Amino acid sequence: MIDGLLIASGALTGLLVGLTGVGGGALMTPLLLLVFGVAPLAAVGTDLWFAALTKMVATRVHHGYGLIDWSVAKRLWLGSLTASLATLAWVRLHPPDESAVVMLKTAIAGAVMLTALGLLFQRHLHALGRRLRTTDDVHFKTVQLPLTVIAGAVLGVLVTLTSVGAGALGAVFLAYLYPLRLTPPRLIATDIVHAIPLAIFAGFGHLLLGNVDFHLLGNLLAGSIPAVLLGARLSASLPHGFLRGLLAVVLLAIGGKLVWSVFAPDQL
Repeated sequence: MIDGLLIASGALTGLLVGLTGVGGGALMTPLLLLVFGVAPLAAVGTDLWFAALTKMVATRVHHGYGLIDWSVAKRLWLGSLTASLATLAWVRLHPPDESAVVMLKTAIAGAVMLTALGLLFQRHLHALGRRLRTTDDVHFKTVQLPLTVIAGAVLGVLVTLTSVGAGALGAVFLAYLYPLRLTPPRLIATDIVHAIPLAIFAGFGHLLLGNVDFHLLGNLLAGSIPAVLLGARLSASLPHGFLRGLLAVVLLAIGGKLVWSVFAPDQL
């Protein structure tokens, strides 16, 4: 059944993903929890597939412009896919009970707020990375590869558990680790292409656990696919700093609302 509100939510999120590389999990998962009342595990599992398929469409546009740095993406995958596999194995061995669901909602709230803070401080971390890259070039290059793999591992755990972080936190890590190599459009494109296999990998795990709502997913994709194409085509010409700052403020508010819903649900 077609649901106009779900389609509109998918379109808004898809547009933001295309423009900034952020929003697939950080915005959609809280919307599913707070607005549509979806159970946390179903929200995470469905959003992983939503983010993967939406970003797959955007990647076709970015690849056509030659913006993806495949070498950097492979370094991230080395950490993120390995960590995702380990996290899925842990979830399989420790089926969530009611208390674990509360912890999951708290983790999602924390991931959303961490994403917002990452967006706010991305410029400062980029400046720090640029300074270290230009003043201590040899040492910076020595640690660059292992730190990229570690960053991927952090994203793998976070995304598999909460579906949040692949876009914004991935962009923050890349802005610090590759301050000269990745221009803003290249950073967005590389960040998006890294998130796709990670989301699919984690999504398959949640699919096997029965955490994917296909009716919900279909409505969201009906809105996101045309919107993400528009956003990807506009991304190279719009002010990324302003858009990301605005999104950070929105995510901080959403994260606060999620925390409130966990600890004071009767007062919502």
